[in-house]
Amino acid sequence: MGWLALAFIIYATLSPIDARPVLASPHREHFAAFALMGLAFGLAYPNRVLLVVVIVVGAAAGLEALQVLTPDRHGRVFDALVKALGGICGISFGQLASFLLHFKSARSEDQLDFDA
Repeated sequence: MGWLALAFIIYATLSPIDARPVLASPHREHFAAFALMGLAFGLAYPNRVLLVVVIVVGAAAGLEALQVLTPDRHGRVFDALVKALGGICGISFGQLASFLLHFKSARSEDQLDFDA
């Protein structure tokens, strides 16, 4: 799911402005899209946090830089920061969910051992 989210974000970011889907204000869309992508990558690769951060934050910075090359778009540092912050929030939530699932699973196994 993370890779599909990244592919959609690349399309939406680099496509002409009138072909871009619009659901909310741009900063909310950017934050939410990167948060969902970060969540998906965080859940998919719970033991590779640094790699996930590099992918998500790198995508935020790289896509903003690539917007400078398109005639109808513009790359801004603030937009990259909003995207990166959304991605980091998503990654953090994914890490928390992964930890809680692992913790719950470990407690269930301990409970089974105790009952035996």
